[in-house]
Amino acid sequence: MTQDDRLRTFDRAVAIITGGASGIGRALGEALARRGADVVLADLQAGLAEEVAAAIRAGGGRATAAALDVADFPATERLVRQTVGLHGRLDYVFNNAGLGVLGEVRYYDIKDWDKVFDVNLRGVVNGVQAAYPVMLRQGYGHIVNTASAAGLFPTPTVVSYCAAKHAVVGLSTALRVEAAAAGVRVSVLCPGAVRTPILEGGGKYGKVLQALPPEVMKAHWERVRPMPADRFAAEALRAVAATRAIIVIPSRWKIFWWLNRLSPALGLYFMKKAFAQWQRACEQHLPRSQEAEEAH
Repeated sequence: MTQDDRLRTFDRAVAIITGGASGIGRALGEALARRGADVVLADLQAGLAEEVAAAIRAGGGRATAAALDVADFPATERLVRQTVGLHGRLDYVFNNAGLGVLGEVRYYDIKDWDKVFDVNLRGVVNGVQAAYPVMLRQGYGHIVNTASAAGLFPTPTVVSYCAAKHAVVGLSTALRVEAAAAGVRVSVLCPGAVRTPILEGGGKYGKVLQALPPEVMKAHWERVRPMPADRFAAEALRAVAATRAIIVIPSRWKIFWWLNRLSPALGLYFMKKAFAQWQRACEQHLPRSQEAEEAH
């Protein structure tokens, strides 16, 4: 096997990043470009993705932007095909696009489930289905799926997000076993609290069903000390280079994962306490009539 016939880490690598216009996706794209990769920032926010790509190029990196709805498989497959046609290879695909619906399930509409599953699960499936055959033919490649710490333990108030992220963890670990024999690597990122737009209400295309005052939400997240996205990206790429299977960052969030694995009953106990705190905040700041209005 020659140098050109194996995965590059990360100099001269070719990487597609979905959700690349903001948050973790943007930080991953910038970090990869600094390490010498050619990055493709794919996002529904096409204008913002192009701004990020232009900034990377202005700094001496190599980046392009692409408009992409990850729920659209033909479009995802077309982007992969175009990228391989241009560069002759695909080293990495970061299936990172995501959104959330914040609020109790009693306020859901069926469209809320559809929205979360279409992006957070179907988007990952589409990215895998488009890129995996290419990587099998090459004999190398690395699929990196973004799940969440919420994919490792029960997380009330984001139940649809939690369900989708559990599925992404299962998809990634199972595919990792199949792909290894063909020389293709699979990892799953499980971020804890990272300072991204999703903390502020589900992301650009997410939804808030119980809109607590901004200062209350900010105080809630500040208690868990969100990690800056650029620091997250740097640590994530180190773990990807080390070919780790399940990547939990910040590392302190592993405590909740391990606790839930050791004693699911204890994990449920602590999550019940967290949910009770949420309900108290809603009772204090959202009269029941306002909750119903926010939900519908």
